[in-house]
Amino acid sequence: MRPLAVIGNVNVDLIVGPVAPWPKAGTETVVDHDELRVGGQAGNSALAWQALGVDFAIAANVGDDQFGRWLREAFGRRAEKWAVRPEGTTLSVGMTHPDGERTFFTTRGHLPRFSLADVLAVLDGEHLSGGYALLCGSFLTDDLTRDYDAFFDWADGHGIAVALDTGWPIDGWTEANCSATRAWLSRCELALFNEVETVTLAGTPSPVEAARAIRSSMRQGATFVVKRGPLGAIAISPDGALVEAVAPDVRVVDTIGAGDVFNAAFLAALAQEQPLPACLSAATHVASRAISTLPRNYGGPMHFRESVHERA
Repeated sequence: MRPLAVIGNVNVDLIVGPVAPWPKAGTETVVDHDELRVGGQAGNSALAWQALGVDFAIAANVGDDQFGRWLREAFGRRAEKWAVRPEGTTLSVGMTHPDGERTFFTTRGHLPRFSLADVLAVLDGEHLSGGYALLCGSFLTDDLTRDYDAFFDWADGHGIAVALDTGWPIDGWTEANCSATRAWLSRCELALFNEVETVTLAGTPSPVEAARAIRSSMRQGATFVVKRGPLGAIAISPDGALVEAVAPDVRVVDTIGAGDVFNAAFLAALAQEQPLPACLSAATHVASRAISTLPRNYGGPMHFRESVHERA
């Protein structure tokens, strides 16, 4: 299996709900469910890898508080070299709604101070050579994002393929954010975007056309994946072919982090050198299981390996 790493945002998620309609100001609402858990794009993907029995490295930072210590404990030895910032740990409060959607309120906290030096203090380039690095949370990790060119140079120097999932920009897909994303994608072997991000970035309503347009500006032989929620996923393969996967019909409990779980399962299958259709199928099935179970369940290592083998 090729080595795997994730670089980006790890924070605390406090999930409460369901809430509908939006509460009136000055009132109090009692909800049926609450959960305090590891969150952030990098955190969610790493948790999925842990559950799937996949070995990986994770580069992140935390704040200098009880939440920061809790996050490091969740990843044990993998977090021993994480930088500890004097800021408070970033906290996201997510309110779920009966239709499966959610609303987030997030503090800036420690994430903007995550730096390239923090990444290189954790990751072993030689060990990761020939593997995949998932780069995420691009619009939250200000210090690192400014050094993305240097990060890509480092990855290129060690033969590490970079998979990018920027997440949604805080200030929306402005021209500046679109331009920056296109520049980052030009240095990536893989892109893992959701459908709204894809069509917005490309400026075209068709996800297939949008994926093809964006992929054309990426490296030769790149793969562009579009996550479509209940519609499954599509991908433009290295040879330009369209690949599709259908998601199973499930009763949604909690969609938070669904795309991050998809990323983890897709890359885990890819690292096992499974063909693209099998990678898409594994990713949609693992993500669907995660969003339809409470407590969240990913199927376990044996289930994952069997499902990948059966769909290869």
